[in-house]
Amino acid sequence: MTRSDLVDRWFALTRDEMPGIAGQRDWPVRFDHCFQRILLDNAVGAKWSGEIPAPAYRHASDDTLERAIALGRGAIDGTEDLVALNRNSLAWRDKR
Repeated sequence: MTRSDLVDRWFALTRDEMPGIAGQRDWPVRFDHCFQRILLDNAVGAKWSGEIPAPAYRHASDDTLERAIALGRGAIDGTEDLVALNRNSLAWRDKR
């Protein structure tokens, strides 16, 4: 898979797929930038902007994007808890 394919998958997941099904799930967020925050934070295990220069899609390693995508796919499939992932993200940001 090329870098361009990986970035395309990232945006399809976070801009289209996840927001498109958010209303059907008990998810705490609905917007693309929220999904991106949650997935990237959990992929790096910290506030992503402390680890990756913005824009993240351009500067994140392929491995980081792949981990973030896998977390998002897991949330869709029910093998990852998006509520817990959001809690992690907010804690790394000293919120809640």
